[in-house]
Amino acid sequence: MLEAFRTRQLSAAQAAAALDLSGRRLYRLFSDYLAAYGPGQHRHWAPGTSGGNHARPWPPAVTDLLRKRLGSKPPASYSFAASEVLRVCSFQLDRAQVRRWAGQNGLAHASAVPQSKAPVRRWQRAQIGELWQLDASPHRWFNDSPAAFPMFNMLDDCSRLFVGSKLYQREILLAYLDFLPLAFREHGLPLELYVDYHSLFFTAPPDALTQLGAALHFYGVSLRYAPTPQAKGKVEREHQFWQNRLPAYFASEPIRELAQANEHVQALRHHHNRQEIHRELGLTPQSAWNRAKKDHRNVLRPVPRCPWWPYVWSVRTGVKVGPDGRVPIGAQRSRVEVSPGTKAVLCHHPSGHYSVLTAQPNPKTKPIALFTNRPK
Repeated sequence: MLEAFRTRQLSAAQAAAALDLSGRRLYRLFSDYLAAYGPGQHRHWAPGTSGGNHARPWPPAVTDLLRKRLGSKPPASYSFAASEVLRVCSFQLDRAQVRRWAGQNGLAHASAVPQSKAPVRRWQRAQIGELWQLDASPHRWFNDSPAAFPMFNMLDDCSRLFVGSKLYQREILLAYLDFLPLAFREHGLPLELYVDYHSLFFTAPPDALTQLGAALHFYGVSLRYAPTPQAKGKVEREHQFWQNRLPAYFASEPIRELAQANEHVQALRHHHNRQEIHRELGLTPQSAWNRAKKDHRNVLRPVPRCPWWPYVWSVRTGVKVGPDGRVPIGAQRSRVEVSPGTKAVLCHHPSGHYSVLTAQPNPKTKPIALFTNRPK
């Protein structure tokens, strides 16, 4: 065929059609053939291995998972479907492969979701632990429920590592007192948290601290306030990340309760940190985190072995021991071993139990607990 094409017995279109090749592939073969023709080796010339389709077939578990994720209402995005295939089946797929497969199997999205233009981005900090961005965003995570639950997100500004993600019933002080210690125990204490002007973080008097701000200050963590939501663009984009993924994930599993949902959120968070490459960094967040540690760009501090730890992360109110030697705890009154009229501190812990202390947390002293109903 190539000899007939060389001697112009066949046109390019005829030769390509006879060999079942594209015009570009025909001319590449013809170029190799002419290179062998000059030295007189064309009679022994043979084409090399064709590009062809050498991809290994997708296992049934992969296609079943894709049908489950893309067939839910709402459907999962193509990028999330590819991420799920890697997490669940350990099978590497690109977003474009999932999109092409969805089009061939009647699971393509109806239309692309329009995205607003991103604001100018501030570059990240140079050290991990230097600044963690913290925010909460309500959303309808469960398709069959009209309730919008807040999701707390916190990420390291340097490495983009998700240091914490969790769903709560409400955005209240007890929720933050539960969320923050979990992240600190897992990763360490940062220098600053980047937050908004929510009343839980900010007070009008410049030198005053909210109870949450005082708890952070007790362990040397400062608050930095963002002037606008766009200033916290990194964590705001992570809200979109979860909002694009979790409703489809919860619909396809199905999941309808917060406790069960949070177990899956933690698995998805760890997978994102370790497996998904961040488009700006060109690394997975965990790789960027590890590289910063290796380069000694790390200002994190370990969580101290402090006896005040469980009491600092609680809602504390002042109480007075009544004439009967009891203090009000919830809807009941419980006896404490101090004189009537003594002032005490009632601690409401995120787990739901209560404690009574003789004094507010002070790093120079140790806590004296008069009462606790913590389950053994």
